[in-house]
Amino acid sequence: MTHRNALLAIHFGALMFGLSGVFGKLAESQPLVITFGRAMFAVIALSIAACVLRAGGNRPSLRQAGGLLLGGLLLGGHWLTFFMAVKVAGVGIATLGFASFPAFTVLLEGVLFRERTRPIEFAMVGLVCLGLLLVTPDFDLASESTAGLLYGVLSGLMFALLSLLNRAVTRGIDPVQAALWQNGTILLCLLPFSWTSLPTVPALDWLWLALLGVFCTGLAHSLFVASLKVLKARTTAVIFALEPVYGIAFAWWLFNEQPTLRMLAGGTLIVLATVISSRLKAPAAPPAEISVAPRRL
Repeated sequence: MTHRNALLAIHFGALMFGLSGVFGKLAESQPLVITFGRAMFAVIALSIAACVLRAGGNRPSLRQAGGLLLGGLLLGGHWLTFFMAVKVAGVGIATLGFASFPAFTVLLEGVLFRERTRPIEFAMVGLVCLGLLLVTPDFDLASESTAGLLYGVLSGLMFALLSLLNRAVTRGIDPVQAALWQNGTILLCLLPFSWTSLPTVPALDWLWLALLGVFCTGLAHSLFVASLKVLKARTTAVIFALEPVYGIAFAWWLFNEQPTLRMLAGGTLIVLATVISSRLKAPAAPPAEISVAPRRL
């Protein structure tokens, strides 16, 4: 893959990730069924990708297998709360709430990995918090915007935990295989709660679920992994900061979810904090500690 093709691939992947909320909004099914359907189609797509890419990697150890299963639970919770936010408050607020995950990553990384958090990183966390304050006009828990934002922030927290868990347990494992394990975990865990609802899923919903699983998960993740072989991780992080922009733009176009000036200002601060954080020079670390946390599927 050339550098130009890698840039195109990573932009397309960011676009696909940004469309997750749109497809979740289009689907009439409940968030639990949407999460199950996304995982089902993702398992199919990732299985095909694993056969085509034939990437190397070690078989997971018992400890790593346990970590992948736990990661599947976190990924499923992340998807479930994100789609709940979409249903309650719309794509824009849900996406911006999730975009708070870099702030959680900075704080949790310092606690769990005992890494020193620099003052500028605390400043970026403050920037994200200020952005979230602007996104919703009030903090009345009875209002849909506040409830949706809280679901989105919870989604971001679980994704931050997932990223840090992957950093700790997936070293040496092919990323596509790791994603396959985690999506398979979601599929098996939600099957007992979802199978009775499957016959009542509207026919058109199967299209949205297939697009979620194949394009927004399987293809987007595969493009992300492939582009990392050519691009620097920091470059991909900057491009993925556009994910909320894509989500808000499509929601505005398709659902007439016109963002307010406060929402645009808050979103700008959150995206700005993500871009600055991704451009900060990482502190020196031993080779064994250097790892790339996979993006949201």
